[in-house]
Amino acid sequence: MTQVTSNALSESDTSSRWPLSLLLCAALKWLVLAGVLSVISTIQLHTPSFLADCSWLTHGRTQALQETIFIYGWAANVGFAVALWLLGRLGGAPLRGLGLLTAGTVFWNLGVAFGLVCIAMGEATGVPFLQMPAYVHPLLLVAYAAIATPGILAWTGRRQRATFATQWYAVAALFLFPWLYSAAQVMLLGAPVRGIGQAVVAVWFGQNLLSLWLIPIALAAAYYLVPKLTGRTIANYDFAPHGFWALLFFGAWTGTRQLVGGPVPAWIPTMGIVATLIVLFHYVIVALNLRGVLCGDKRDIALRFVSFGLVAYLIGGIFDAIFAFQTFAEVVQFTYFPMAQLKLALVGAYSFLILGAVYYLAPRITGLAWPSSGLIRMHFRLMVLGTLVTVVSLGMAGWTQGHALLDAKLSFAAIAASTRPWLLAATAGEAILLLGSLVLTVHFFLLQAAAGCSTFGSTAPAMEASAS
Repeated sequence: MTQVTSNALSESDTSSRWPLSLLLCAALKWLVLAGVLSVISTIQLHTPSFLADCSWLTHGRTQALQETIFIYGWAANVGFAVALWLLGRLGGAPLRGLGLLTAGTVFWNLGVAFGLVCIAMGEATGVPFLQMPAYVHPLLLVAYAAIATPGILAWTGRRQRATFATQWYAVAALFLFPWLYSAAQVMLLGAPVRGIGQAVVAVWFGQNLLSLWLIPIALAAAYYLVPKLTGRTIANYDFAPHGFWALLFFGAWTGTRQLVGGPVPAWIPTMGIVATLIVLFHYVIVALNLRGVLCGDKRDIALRFVSFGLVAYLIGGIFDAIFAFQTFAEVVQFTYFPMAQLKLALVGAYSFLILGAVYYLAPRITGLAWPSSGLIRMHFRLMVLGTLVTVVSLGMAGWTQGHALLDAKLSFAAIAASTRPWLLAATAGEAILLLGSLVLTVHFFLLQAAAGCSTFGSTAPAMEASAS
């Protein structure tokens, strides 16, 4: 076990260690549970009788549970930790309001746990990414306000007026989530809109939860880490504001592309297709700004995670644009293919970028290096392999299924048989991802245990490093 060098530590890191560690611990526990449910849910796609006698774990409930845990358990908690750490670092002062942060973290996770129990009991709303019952959401919004407060204080109280792309994306994510979440809750659950309006609002919320909340946090991490890890300034940085505003203004409307061929006015999906094409400008800017990630030291594990995540993000954007057109949409809609796209976005892009930040910040808030380089390499390889196997398998299953559904001569039994091999492969991919999550979780708790022993056993080295 080696001590992190003193110049890698800051007062902001050490003062916020325990609240941020609490967020990361909660996130990893949810990640493992989401992985277990992902394996179960994928098995049920090719073997419907699996756990069919357990009402709590039928496929519909398992899918809703897995989705909710991944978004509001893993992605939210780890996103909060990374965003707050970045804002504190760039704000130039220790985070304030850490008591609120700790309380908010506790109540956020209690609210998520309560919502999951409600889903398992059959009270899911049926709205993608908004499955928890309406009476759970006010608690989450209040908890979110407490969690976000230190980030807003770091932004408004920063010591220099000049700002960076990392801060733009992180602050935008903090402000946009409560608006998106409360608007969707009112329009879909509180005072639901009528008819096709519900479908429009549902796809609007689902897309924006990713494009305007999770992805901005991941990009904030990327814009911070790439110059730090490569030792190079961001290329074409003058273009960065254009990429930021392109995502905010046009990314909000890309979700309606999912309604191609649906019972909605033709201009609604057309607007989504056009917006998806315009957002390609954002992807070009990100690629130009962060292309330096390919020039860094490939032995740096954080850089390897960021590199894979950026490639996955750019590929996902291109695929979204291509398969938004009606020629392709009429084949892949209502198949496993959208599941592959979502997996590429949530695991391949968001999770990899965020994990790069976790590997970078954890030693800096604990004052200790990661205990095992072997576990780090194992985790990276398992994540890459699991992501590729799952995404490719689900994509091929969806493509096969889509073409088969267009053939009126094929029965549903024959279509299911044709996709079964791909679904079996996807199950293996989910199992590999679960194993990777377990490796990371064990490794992180080993780091925390060592940091706890260091703190309570001998505080002098840590105090000396912090003072430096």
